[in-house]
Amino acid sequence: MHIHLLQHGPDHGPARLTDWLTSMGHSYTVFHLYAGELTPRPNEADALIVLDGPEALLIQPPAWFKAEDKLINRYLDGQKPLLGIGLGAHWIAQSLGAVVAPGTYAETGWHTVTLAPESSLDLPESFSAFMWHRYVFSLPDEAFPLGGSEAAPLQGFTWDRGRVISLLCHLEATPVSVNHLLSNADRPSASPAAARYVQDDAQIIEDTNRFIHLAPLLDRLMTQWLSTR
Repeated sequence: MHIHLLQHGPDHGPARLTDWLTSMGHSYTVFHLYAGELTPRPNEADALIVLDGPEALLIQPPAWFKAEDKLINRYLDGQKPLLGIGLGAHWIAQSLGAVVAPGTYAETGWHTVTLAPESSLDLPESFSAFMWHRYVFSLPDEAFPLGGSEAAPLQGFTWDRGRVISLLCHLEATPVSVNHLLSNADRPSASPAAARYVQDDAQIIEDTNRFIHLAPLLDRLMTQWLSTR
C-alpha cells in the first residue's frame, strides 16, 4: 500500500510511523504543507495519515487548510483508511461535526489511558502514552470512543467500523521526536491552574523504556487500521 502523510510543522513529524510503514513493506510520501507543498489528491494513495501540528492552527487555520479540509472530507466520504493524530485528529473530529475546544487541563508528558468498554481497538485495557495537547474534542455521532485519561476523558475514537481513527495521544513518539518537540515547539497553553497534568522536560525523558513500550501498541493499532482497506 502507498500511504500519504500530511505534516503541519517542522516540529511535528511522523516519528516512528514511517519506520513502521517501511518495515511492513508499505511505501509513503510525506507532504510538508507548512512549507508550501500542495495537498495531494485522494486517488494517489491507499490511505491518509493527518499528523499533529501546532495547536495555534486550530485558532487560526492556515491558508492551505481549505484544501486539506476538502481532502479529509473526501476520505470521510470514501472507502480508504484515514488516521488523525493530535491536530489531525481535531480536524477529522471537526469534519464529523464534533465540538473542538480547549480542555480543562493541558496534558503533556506520559499519562495513562484507560480503554473504553465499547472501544473497537485492539489495545490493552490501560496503557501509558505520550501527550502534547490542550485542546480536546467531543465524540462525533456514530463514533466509538477509544477511552480516556484523567485530563482528557476522550483520547480518541473510531468511526465507520474502524476505517477512521482519531487519536489525541501519541503512540508514534520516539526519543528523537520528543526531544525535538521539547527543544523547538511551543508548549500547549496552560495557566498555573490548568497545569496539573503538565510534566517538565526531565520527567518526560527520564525513562526511555516508555518509548520502547509504545512500539507494540503502534503496531497493533496500525495493523488493525490498515486491515480495514
